[in-house]
Amino acid sequence: MWRNHGRRLFPDGPPLRRFVVVEDSMRPTLQPGDGLLAVRCGAPKPGQVRVFADPRRSTRYLVKRVGAVRHSEHGTFFEAVSDNADAPGVTDSRVFGWIPAARSYRVLWSVRAGR
Repeated sequence: MWRNHGRRLFPDGPPLRRFVVVEDSMRPTLQPGDGLLAVRCGAPKPGQVRVFADPRRSTRYLVKRVGAVRHSEHGTFFEAVSDNADAPGVTDSRVFGWIPAARSYRVLWSVRAGR
């Protein structure tokens, strides 16, 4: 937890985070072991790669490409799409629906595993 003198410094989590890819759902763009640097900012745009908490298991994060984006009185939401939709165990918006943009991270930089 991020705290500063008893108050939460970042109520929705840190604005900049690093992640490591652990599955094949984004091949060939990303593969297991690749490192990601992501920031919580900006509105999602189709084609961007974003990281967000799994809607079914909040302790796990998923990385997906933004498909369509929609805005409503309840906020901005995006369709989370796998680049490799046929990989075993892949799950995306076809399974869990649209994702609220407010708590997602935009991937700024990736480092290929083993380099």
